[in-house]
Amino acid sequence: MAVAIRLSRGGAKKRPYYRIVVSDERAPRDGKYLEQIGTYNPLLAKDDENRVKLNEDRAKYWLGVGAKPSDRVLRFLDAAGILEREARNNPNKGKPGEKAVERAEEKAEKLKEAEEAKKAAEEEAKAAAAAPAEETPAEEAPATEEATPAEEAAVEGAADEAPTEDAPAEAAAEDKAE
Repeated sequence: MAVAIRLSRGGAKKRPYYRIVVSDERAPRDGKYLEQIGTYNPLLAKDDENRVKLNEDRAKYWLGVGAKPSDRVLRFLDAAGILEREARNNPNKGKPGEKAVERAEEKAEKLKEAEEAKKAAEEEAKAAAAAPAEETPAEEAPATEEATPAEEAAVEGAADEAPTEDAPAEAAAEDKAE
């Protein structure tokens, strides 16, 4: 008869409570067992001493007889210092799936295109800034000889302030109002 040390679930719905039991491998999870050697309450804090209670003497006896612990019970036995558990390594677990890899590649391509567009825009801005800077001295030389549009507008504004034909009519209207 093959013997296993495993958890047997008890407790209410969404309020689990486990017994650490020694049972025949063929028996149902919550069914008949040979001996209860401890308890496990996952609802308690991880540092609580009542979270896992284990009768170490009985666990050593059943391991000596050939009982095989489940993964979770093996963790408890390792924490108690009874049996050493080898660390598992699944290098594929941390790798993203195919769709995630595709999305990451698309995102990287979009970022690369955006950076290229940004560099091109900066180069165009530098070229545009350099081109007018070179043309500005050429435009300023003739402007000193001739009046600039702003100066011409100022001259025209002064001409508008000069008396017009309507000025005597306005003065006459003011005299009548007095």
